[in-house]
Amino acid sequence: MTGRLPVIFVGHGSPMNAVLDNPFTRAIKTLGASLPRPEAVLCVSAHWLTEGELRVNGAEPFETIYDFFGFPDELYRITYSPPPAPVAARAAASLLSPAPEPEARGLDHGAWTVLRMMYPAADVPVFQLSVDYPAEGKYHYELGRRLAPLRDKGVLILGSGNIVHNLRLMDPDMDAAPFSWNRDFDLRVKEYIDSGRRADLADYLKLPGGKLSVPTPDHYWPFLVALGAGLEDQASYPYEGYHHASLSMRALKFA
Repeated sequence: MTGRLPVIFVGHGSPMNAVLDNPFTRAIKTLGASLPRPEAVLCVSAHWLTEGELRVNGAEPFETIYDFFGFPDELYRITYSPPPAPVAARAAASLLSPAPEPEARGLDHGAWTVLRMMYPAADVPVFQLSVDYPAEGKYHYELGRRLAPLRDKGVLILGSGNIVHNLRLMDPDMDAAPFSWNRDFDLRVKEYIDSGRRADLADYLKLPGGKLSVPTPDHYWPFLVALGAGLEDQASYPYEGYHHASLSMRALKFA
C-alpha cells in the first residue's frame, strides 16, 4: 500500500449491531469495501480503558472478548480473529513515551463488532491501543496527531466509540427518535469539524449539551484520537443517524 491512508471513526452503538441488518450496518460494510487495503489496522476502542498509561496489543493471535452481558446467545457464538500486527504495533508504540511493549490481549467488542463489518474475512492484520481514561480531551486529540505518521506506513487508524453516548437515558427501541439534545450536539460536532474548529471539540464540556451528551468520556475519547489523526484532511460522513434515542451513530472518514 502506498500513499496516505484514511482515518475512520465509527459510532458502534449496541453489540447487537454485530448480528443485525440495518442502514447503519450496511453503511459500515460499504465503507469497509470502499477503502484501500491497509497493511494493518490500528483500532482505538472505548472498551479498552487504562489509567495513567497506554497499552498496545497485537503480540499474539486474538481471542474474541465478550465484554457485555444479557444479550442473545448468538452474539456469544461469534468469533473474529484477524492476524495480529506486531511490527505495526511496535511502530505505533515507538511514537509514545514511554513506549509500551505489545502484549497478548483479545479484541473487545468495540473493536471486533466494527472490524467484522469492515473486513468480514478477518484477513487484515489488527492491533489496538488503549484509552487513557483519566487523561484530558486535549491529550487524546494530540495523541491522534502523534499517531498520524502511521497513515503513511500502511496503517489505517480506526476509532470506535460514540460522539453521543448516554446509556442512562437510552430508549430500548433502537429506532426511537433521537432526543433533541442528542441531535443538536451531534450536528454541532459536525459543524465544528467542517468549519475548522476541530481543536475546540477537545473540551466537550464547554459545548452546549456536552455534559448530557457525554456524561462519561470513554466513548468520546476514541473520536478525539481519530479527529487528531485526521489532521486537516477533509471529512466525509459514511453514516449519520441515531440509535436508542440517546446514541449518535455518526461515522467519519478523514482522507
